Amino acid sequence: MSAAKNDEKERRVAAGPLISIIDDDESMRSAIVALVRSARYQAHGFASADEFLGCGKVEGFAGIITDIQMPGMSGIELKQHLAACQSAVPVIMITARHDPGLEQKALASGAACFLRKPFEADVLLECLERAVKT
Repeated sequence: MSAAKNDEKERRVAAGPLISIIDDDESMRSAIVALVRSARYQAHGFASADEFLGCGKVEGFAGIITDIQMPGMSGIELKQHLAACQSAVPVIMITARHDPGLEQKALASGAACFLRKPFEADVLLECLERAVKT
Protein backbone atom coordinates (compact mmCIF):
# COMPACT_ATOMS: atom_id res chain seq x y z
CA MET A 1 0.00 0.00 0.00
CA SER A 2 1.38 3.43 -0.87
CA ALA A 3 2.12 5.95 1.86
CA ALA A 4 -0.67 8.24 0.59
CA LYS A 5 -3.25 5.44 0.72
CA ASN A 6 -2.06 4.41 4.17
CA ASP A 7 -2.39 8.02 5.41
CA GLU A 8 -5.91 8.18 3.96
CA LYS A 9 -6.84 4.94 5.71
CA GLU A 10 -5.48 6.26 9.02
CA ARG A 11 -7.58 9.43 8.67
CA ARG A 12 -10.72 7.37 8.04
CA VAL A 13 -10.02 5.23 11.10
CA ALA A 14 -9.34 8.31 13.23
CA ALA A 15 -12.58 9.86 11.99
CA GLY A 16 -14.69 7.05 13.47
CA PRO A 17 -17.57 7.86 15.81
CA LEU A 18 -16.56 9.49 19.09
CA ILE A 19 -17.46 7.53 22.22
CA SER A 20 -17.42 8.84 25.79
CA ILE A 21 -16.22 6.48 28.54
CA ILE A 22 -17.28 7.61 32.02
CA ASP A 23 -15.97 5.65 34.99
CA ASP A 24 -14.41 6.82 38.24
CA ASP A 25 -12.15 3.73 38.27
CA GLU A 26 -9.14 4.92 36.26
CA SER A 27 -7.94 1.42 35.31
CA MET A 28 -11.41 0.38 34.08
CA ARG A 29 -11.82 3.65 32.19
CA SER A 30 -8.42 3.28 30.53
CA ALA A 31 -9.11 -0.34 29.58
CA ILE A 32 -12.46 0.52 27.99
CA VAL A 33 -10.97 3.50 26.13
CA ALA A 34 -8.28 1.19 24.70
CA LEU A 35 -10.87 -1.46 23.79
CA VAL A 36 -13.12 1.05 22.04
CA ARG A 37 -10.18 2.51 20.13
CA SER A 38 -9.11 -0.99 19.07
CA ALA A 39 -12.52 -1.29 17.42
CA ARG A 40 -11.73 1.84 15.36
CA TYR A 41 -13.81 4.31 17.32
CA GLN A 42 -12.50 7.50 18.80
CA ALA A 43 -12.78 7.46 22.59
CA HIS A 44 -12.45 10.01 25.33
CA GLY A 45 -12.44 9.10 29.02
CA PHE A 46 -14.01 11.07 31.85
CA ALA A 47 -13.72 10.42 35.60
CA SER A 48 -17.27 11.56 36.35
CA ALA A 49 -20.59 12.47 34.78
CA ASP A 50 -20.03 16.08 35.85
CA GLU A 51 -16.66 16.15 34.07
CA PHE A 52 -18.33 14.77 30.93
CA LEU A 53 -21.15 17.31 31.04
CA GLY A 54 -18.61 20.07 31.67
CA CYS A 55 -16.81 19.33 28.39
CA GLY A 56 -19.60 21.19 26.59
CA LYS A 57 -19.64 18.82 23.63
CA VAL A 58 -22.20 16.20 24.66
CA GLU A 59 -23.90 16.09 21.26
CA GLY A 60 -20.53 15.55 19.58
CA PHE A 61 -20.46 12.01 20.97
CA ALA A 62 -22.03 9.12 19.07
CA GLY A 63 -22.38 7.06 22.23
CA ILE A 64 -21.68 6.96 25.95
CA ILE A 65 -20.45 4.06 28.07
CA THR A 66 -20.93 4.90 31.73
CA ASP A 67 -20.55 3.23 35.07
CA ILE A 68 -23.73 3.40 37.13
CA GLN A 69 -22.22 3.86 40.59
CA MET A 70 -19.92 6.88 40.78
CA PRO A 71 -19.39 9.74 43.20
CA GLY A 72 -21.69 12.62 42.35
CA MET A 73 -24.11 11.97 39.50
CA SER A 74 -24.77 8.29 38.81
CA GLY A 75 -24.97 6.80 35.34
CA ILE A 76 -28.75 6.55 35.66
CA GLU A 77 -28.99 10.19 36.75
CA LEU A 78 -26.78 11.13 33.79
CA LYS A 79 -29.15 9.35 31.39
CA GLN A 80 -32.13 11.09 32.98
CA HIS A 81 -30.36 14.46 32.66
CA LEU A 82 -29.58 13.81 28.99
CA ALA A 83 -33.20 12.80 28.33
CA ALA A 84 -34.42 16.01 29.99
CA CYS A 85 -32.10 17.93 27.65
CA GLN A 86 -33.59 16.10 24.64
CA SER A 87 -30.29 14.33 23.92
CA ALA A 88 -30.57 11.24 21.74
CA VAL A 89 -26.99 10.03 22.40
CA PRO A 90 -27.26 6.30 23.25
CA VAL A 91 -26.01 5.28 26.69
CA ILE A 92 -24.59 1.89 27.66
CA MET A 93 -24.53 1.31 31.41
CA ILE A 94 -22.04 -0.90 33.21
CA THR A 95 -21.84 -1.85 36.88
CA ALA A 96 -20.30 -4.22 39.37
CA ARG A 97 -23.34 -3.90 41.64
CA HIS A 98 -25.98 -6.59 42.00
CA ASP A 99 -28.72 -4.51 43.61
CA PRO A 100 -32.22 -5.92 43.04
CA GLY A 101 -33.99 -4.06 40.27
CA LEU A 102 -30.90 -2.17 39.12
CA GLU A 103 -31.00 -3.58 35.58
CA GLN A 104 -34.70 -2.74 35.23
CA LYS A 105 -34.09 0.77 36.55
CA ALA A 106 -31.22 1.31 34.10
CA LEU A 107 -33.21 0.03 31.13
CA ALA A 108 -36.29 2.02 32.20
CA SER A 109 -34.15 5.18 32.16
CA GLY A 110 -33.47 4.50 28.49
CA ALA A 111 -30.12 2.69 28.58
CA ALA A 112 -29.32 1.08 25.23
CA CYS A 113 -27.57 -1.80 27.00
CA PHE A 114 -26.81 -2.95 30.55
CA LEU A 115 -23.73 -5.01 31.44
CA ARG A 116 -22.42 -6.33 34.73
CA LYS A 117 -18.69 -6.24 35.42
CA PRO A 118 -16.75 -8.25 34.59
CA PHE A 119 -18.06 -8.50 31.04
CA GLU A 120 -16.57 -9.90 27.86
CA ALA A 121 -14.98 -7.31 25.58
CA ASP A 122 -16.84 -8.58 22.52
CA VAL A 123 -20.19 -8.23 24.33
CA LEU A 124 -19.47 -4.57 25.09
CA LEU A 125 -18.40 -3.94 21.50
CA GLU A 126 -21.56 -5.62 20.18
CA CYS A 127 -23.68 -3.38 22.43
CA LEU A 128 -21.76 -0.33 21.25
CA GLU A 129 -22.15 -1.22 17.60
CA ARG A 130 -25.92 -1.72 18.02
CA ALA A 131 -26.28 1.48 20.00
CA VAL A 132 -24.48 3.79 17.58
CA LYS A 133 -26.20 2.31 14.51
CA THR A 134 -29.73 2.89 15.80
